[in-house]
Amino acid sequence: MARFPTLLLALLIASPALYASLVTHRLDLQTGLLRLLIAVPVAAVMLAVFRVVTRNYGKPEDRSKEPVTGAPADEEPLRAEAVAGEPFPQRRAEDAS
Repeated sequence: MARFPTLLLALLIASPALYASLVTHRLDLQTGLLRLLIAVPVAAVMLAVFRVVTRNYGKPEDRSKEPVTGAPADEEPLRAEAVAGEPFPQRRAEDAS
């Protein structure tokens, strides 16, 4: 949780509160530091979600999880057609009037 990017993002999130407490003195110093303390776990969660989303980006796909068909590669796949009952009669625009 105390990685450099986490602390940097926490400083960025809490920067308005820190500015208001350290520079303009419109906010109590304890409140500004408390907001920084709250921003650290928030930044850690945000970066953890970002790492989970981008974990597999740029890595080659794992081909070992593909299903095994058992058919030799040189055989053509089986093609079948399903026909059930009579086909629906086609309607024309002239028949509707």
